[in-house]
Parts: sequence; structure tokens; C-alpha cells
Amino acid sequence: MKINLKDLNEKIENQDYIQDLETVKYAAISKSKNKIKPYAEKMVKEAAAAFKHNSLVQTQLTVTGQRPATFALETNIINLPYSNYKKIANFFEEGQEYPLNVYFETRSDFVNVSGFRIDQLATEEELEKDPDAVVTKLIEAIIEKLTTIREYQKLEKTKAETKKTAAKKKTTSKKKTTKKTAEK
Repeated sequence: MKINLKDLNEKIENQDYIQDLETVKYAAISKSKNKIKPYAEKMVKEAAAAFKHNSLVQTQLTVTGQRPATFALETNIINLPYSNYKKIANFFEEGQEYPLNVYFETRSDFVNVSGFRIDQLATEEELEKDPDAVVTKLIEAIIEKLTTIREYQKLEKTKAETKKTAAKKKTTSKKKTTKKTAEK
């Protein structure tokens, strides 16, 4: 499926695309390929159906727990999430048609500093040719991101450092205030 920039922007702005959101607890999928597979299959089937119906898709799997994350598949002409659709015009020309691809997005405070990661998962041709391979690729991507999220440490250190810095500022502020009072 190909789409021009104007139609793409209108569809995203008007939310004229297939949408699905599923929520699952982390314990229900843990790190098991077999537990993740039904969710990955559903997401890939929805992306395939969108291509067949000349539609866009945004299908999400939200994982709740101590380190929550949202995994999504979106069809787009560039690796930008629908939430940034207005920026797509910076990269493409009006009047031309561009092929859609399937992008895999991860949103979590524990995935990286920005809290967001997007990667191309498949082309339309790859999805039509071998949907099982795309499911396998999605499962591996989810497991990889879950591992990253589970092992992410920088944010926790930052919180601890922030508390220490705040405590030092309070102590320093009190000293400065005391000095000023003493000088008067």
C-alpha cells in the first residue's frame, strides 16, 4: 500500500485508522516466548488486515507492573510515531506516494533517556510473504526491550542523585540564610 502525505496526515489527525489496545500484567508474559506469542500474533494480524483494507493501524500492548511499558505497531512512511505526525512533512514531498512499513515502538521510562524507541519491523511485502517470521521478529523485539527495561539503571541513579542534591541545597540554603541573618 502506498499513501501520499496529505492522506496520511488527514487519516492520523482524524484517527481514521484501525486501533487496538490490550493491557496485560508483566507476570502474565514474563520473559516467555510462548506467553508473548498470542499478543504478537494478534498485533501482526491487525497490521496485515490494515494493509488488506488500505488502512493504517495502531495496535498496542501495554504491560503493567513495576516497570510499565507500551509496545505498539504502527504503519507509517517513516519511523515517527503518530503523535508526531506533523513532523512527517519535513521529510517528504506533497503529491508523491510512499510505501507504508510496520514500525515497532516501545514507550517506557526504563527503555532509554527519552523513554521511547522506534524500529522498522517489516515492510508490507515481508508481512504478506511470511507473517510468521514477522511474529517471531516481534516476539524477539519485545523480549529484548523487556530485558532492557528490567536492567535499566540510569533513571534510578538519577532519582537517588536528585534526592542527595536536594538535601545538599536545603543544607546550603540554610547556611546562607543564617549568614545573611548574622550579618544584619
